[in-house]
Amino acid sequence: MLSRSARLAALTVAAASFTLIAAAPAPTPGSAGIGDPYFPELGNGGFDARHYGLDIAYDPGTDRLDGRTTLTARATRNLSSFDLDLQKLTVTRIEVNGRRADFTRTGDEIVITPRTPLRRNSTFTTTVTYNGVPEPLNGPIVFGSDYGWMKTADGVFVACEPNAASTWFPSSDHPSDKATYDIRIKAPKGLTGVSNGRLVGTYDTDKGTRTVHHWHESKPMATYLATASIGKFDVKTGRTPAGTPIYVAIDPVLANSNSVDVYAVTAEATDYWSQVFGPYPFEETGAVVDDMPEAGFSLETQSKPSYSAVRSESTIVHELAHQWFGDSVSVEQWKNIWLNEGFATYAQWLWSEHKGIRSAHDSFLAGYGSRPADSAFWQTKVGDPQRDTMFASAVYQRGAMTLQMLRERIGDKAFFRLLPLWTKQHRYENASTSDFIALAERVSGRQLDDLFDTWLFTTGKPTL
Repeated sequence: MLSRSARLAALTVAAASFTLIAAAPAPTPGSAGIGDPYFPELGNGGFDARHYGLDIAYDPGTDRLDGRTTLTARATRNLSSFDLDLQKLTVTRIEVNGRRADFTRTGDEIVITPRTPLRRNSTFTTTVTYNGVPEPLNGPIVFGSDYGWMKTADGVFVACEPNAASTWFPSSDHPSDKATYDIRIKAPKGLTGVSNGRLVGTYDTDKGTRTVHHWHESKPMATYLATASIGKFDVKTGRTPAGTPIYVAIDPVLANSNSVDVYAVTAEATDYWSQVFGPYPFEETGAVVDDMPEAGFSLETQSKPSYSAVRSESTIVHELAHQWFGDSVSVEQWKNIWLNEGFATYAQWLWSEHKGIRSAHDSFLAGYGSRPADSAFWQTKVGDPQRDTMFASAVYQRGAMTLQMLRERIGDKAFFRLLPLWTKQHRYENASTSDFIALAERVSGRQLDDLFDTWLFTTGKPTL
């Protein structure tokens, strides 16, 4: 039997516990998008993606994709339901924590309702089974080209920036929600499936008629950087002179194109950028070179850039610079895209300087001088270029000009201390233009608002 004081203490504890339970927020739906002003419906609120397990089987003859994606995530609040992004493909089954879940489709959003609400900070898994014929996206954003999942003569070329990852797997399709990946690609025997990270296994299946290539990306990756290019490839592997593993896959149709040695330039540039920008951030470097002239562009897919043809040395060093600027340090919002493209373009200028071809200063003057003041080039606001013009040439060139102006303002010593510090401070994370300005001011000990306002946020040709 409890004493009167003990009974009172027990009642007090019970009342306090009830108050805590009553005060816990009720489960609510996760938001349909992360809130990027350029793509309001991209990404999903209420959870943090941690790992994607992608199992895809592709038939080039029918262009049909059969997929199963298992997403491991952490709930950031008490969730009654949550969204994933998936464009046009048919979903046949969804399970949350191994139990079948209800779902509805609204446009490109899948709204998933688990059997029981998900508690804040809990880790959960969602498995989506789906199929269909993936369709590439098009429009003005990517130079007027198709992009995403693009059919080739012998397979597919997959390059998804900025919003096409969800054309082939359900995801939180925004660079601010990065995760690690295992990607298993099943295709007819004789074809190679190339993806991110390192190849951890290859095995035949379906009575030897098909082959699975299993890739593992151990470092956080934005969805648009995931790839699953499939086709006939001549593969060369090895290590760069500094020891980084390298994997280069080239379509044999392009074997006689001797304009540039992709393997050699990839190895050399990876090692050089490791000296300038800081240690190489991933387990492997390389390239996927496909015969896809309709695309007409390249993409910095994480660990091995994708080229739609054999590109120039300058293009290769640009895409490899993105491994630091864009892949390891990713944009917080798409309006910050100059942090990717301006930096990679400036890397091209640095490469020419390194090779003794032309100084970065002279590259700046050539670009600045070739565009008259009334050129439309100067009307793009590089720090916020708007969605349909986010890849305008000014984002690349004026972004690079901004860095040259910064270098000349703060001096080489501070500038070349700033670059590796930036990649170290935000390694595998997301960052914004304001973050870069703050770090530049801290490293240089100077107030730099006027420089960045002029070059990033003011239209018109700046006066030198």
